[in-house]
Amino acid sequence: MSARTGLGYDCHRFTAGRRLVLGGVEVEHERGLAGHSDADVLSHAIIDALLGAAALGDIGQHFPDTDERYRGADSLELLRVTLRLLDQHGFSVVNVDATVIIERPKLSPYRDAIRASLARALGLAVDAVSVKATRGEGMGFVGREEGAAALALATVTQ
Repeated sequence: MSARTGLGYDCHRFTAGRRLVLGGVEVEHERGLAGHSDADVLSHAIIDALLGAAALGDIGQHFPDTDERYRGADSLELLRVTLRLLDQHGFSVVNVDATVIIERPKLSPYRDAIRASLARALGLAVDAVSVKATRGEGMGFVGREEGAAALALATVTQ
């Protein structure tokens, strides 16, 4: 069995009138993230990390924002579709390590729920899913609270 690792990144701007969803969990905040789907930057970064590890393209190829089927889509469902694609190519997920970059709200009250949500969607034990958070410290688009981003690493075996 060989192991492969992929890297994923995503970012979305904040907008009024939307829910803030991270890892499939609704996080209390006065604004949500703008996007064609539910704009779950964390799940999107994980999807790209998984696709990258398996060399199966990227999220835009599989779930283009020009396709009306994905308008308002639940990103955890997109993650499940991605897992089925990996399975069809003989890949299994070993672990995921992700970081959300967001000035506020603080994610520590949500971390366990986010990890559990992602673990369920990935079919992994919670201890195989790491979710961390950091701030922009007032710098850049994150620091100015214009948006949020996420980075993810995923390891798969074949």
